[in-house]
Amino acid sequence: MAFPKKYVHIKRRSQRGIALIMVLGAVSVLTVVLAEFQDEAGSEVAASNADRDTVQAEYLARSAINLTRLLIATEPVVRRTVAPLFQLMRRTPPQLPIWEYADRILAAFNDSSATKEFAAMVGIDLSQAKNLGLEGGHFEVKVVDEDAKICANLGGSNQIAHIRLARELLGLMNGMQYDRLFERADADGQTHDRFQICSSLIDWADLDEQRFDCNITETNSGGGTGEDGFYSSLKKPLRRKNGPFDSLDELHMVRGFTDDFWATFIEPDATKPDKRTMTVWGQGAVNVNTANAQALVAVICSDAREADLCKDPQQAALFTMGMNMARGVAMGVPIFASTDEFLAMMKGEGLLGPLLANLGLKKVTFKSPNEFKKTISTESKVFSIYAVGVVKGYKRETRSLVHSVVDYRDAPSLGGPASGPASGSSAPTPTGGAGMGSTAPLRGNEAFMAVLAPNPGGRLLYFRIE
Repeated sequence: MAFPKKYVHIKRRSQRGIALIMVLGAVSVLTVVLAEFQDEAGSEVAASNADRDTVQAEYLARSAINLTRLLIATEPVVRRTVAPLFQLMRRTPPQLPIWEYADRILAAFNDSSATKEFAAMVGIDLSQAKNLGLEGGHFEVKVVDEDAKICANLGGSNQIAHIRLARELLGLMNGMQYDRLFERADADGQTHDRFQICSSLIDWADLDEQRFDCNITETNSGGGTGEDGFYSSLKKPLRRKNGPFDSLDELHMVRGFTDDFWATFIEPDATKPDKRTMTVWGQGAVNVNTANAQALVAVICSDAREADLCKDPQQAALFTMGMNMARGVAMGVPIFASTDEFLAMMKGEGLLGPLLANLGLKKVTFKSPNEFKKTISTESKVFSIYAVGVVKGYKRETRSLVHSVVDYRDAPSLGGPASGPASGSSAPTPTGGAGMGSTAPLRGNEAFMAVLAPNPGGRLLYFRIE
C-alpha cells in the first residue's frame, strides 16, 4: 500500500531530525569529554611544573648552602690578609664576620641581576667570566651566628655547665620589667616563675631524674629532689627527654615556654632568626662581638646579678644604645680582640669604657672575673645557614627553604688535606685507593670513614627542608 506523498515527506523530515539530534548529542558528549580531558591535562601539567620548580628551588638553596659553607671557611685566609693592618694598630686581628655579607659576596653566583649588582659594587667586569650566574631562578641566603646566643644544651652537659646556664637564664629574665610576664597564667591556667622555668629547661636536657634547683646560693650548688610532675598533669601527658635538644622547636615543649615567653626571651621576630637570644647548637661561650645586647646583659648578669645594669631597665637601655653606637662606628669590624677587652669595657676601662660611662652607664663589678671570661669568647664556630631557592613561573613563584647548621670546630684549614683529621681531632682518615682525587666510588668501611673525616666546609649538625 503506497503512502501519500505528504506522509513520505514527514517521515523523511523526522529521520533527518533524529539524525541531527544524534549528531548534536554526540558533539555535546565529545565536548564534555574534551573539556574534562583538558582540565585533567592542565592539572597534570601544572602539578608537574610545580614539582619541577620545587626541585629546582630546593637545589638552588642547596647550592647556596654549599657556597656559604665555602665562604665561611675562607675567613682565616681573609684574616691573615688584613692582619698587617691590625698589627699597625697594635691589635690582634679578630675573627672577621664575613658571613654577615654572604648575600652580597655570593651575588656573583646568583641570577643575572645580582651578578650585575656585584660587578658594580666591586668595580670589575664579569662579561667575560664563565660559569657565573643562574638561569630560571635565584637564591637568598642569610647566616646566623649560633655562638652569639645562649646555648640551652649546656643543660645536657655536666654540673658546672648546668650552673653556668642557670645563671645565664636568670640573668636573661632578671629585669623587673619582666615581672608581670611570670605572674600571667598560661593556656592551662598554670603560672611559672623564673626558677621553675630555669629548672625545667635544665631538667629537660640533663640525663638524670633529679630536679635541678636554679635558686643557686653559696650553700646550694643546684642539686634538688626528684623532678616535678608537671608534665604528667597535662591534658596530653609526656615525659622529659633527658637528653640534648635536637632542634629549636623542641624548646616549645619545656614548661613555661609560652608564646609570650618565646617572643620576649627566645625569638622576638620569627622572620629574623639573627634576633634570637637562645640556641641549641652553640658551643657554649657567647661571642661578645656578635651577640645582641639582650644576650650580653644575660651573660654579664650571670656573674654580676647585683649590678645596676641587671636591675635597672634604664641602665640596660643605656648599655644597648652604647653597644649599637660602638658597632655603628666600627662599621662591621669586631670591637673586641680578646675577652679581656670586653671585661675592661664593663669596668669602665679601655677604649669603650669611658664612652659608656659618659652615657651614664655604671661600672660593673664581677664576682669571679676569671670564671666569667670562660663564658664569653671572640670567635664563632657554629653557624645556621638559611637559604631560599626561588623559581618564578607564570603568575606564581616557588620558594624552597633549607636550614642547615654547620660546625667548624674540627674543620681543617682551607686548602689543606680535606681527607685528614684536623689538629686535635680523632676522626679517622679514609684509606684505600678511592681518595679525594679518585673517581672510584667509596664502599663499605671507606665510605663510613669518609663521612666522619673533617671537612673544610664544616660538619653538618642539622639539616631541614621546608
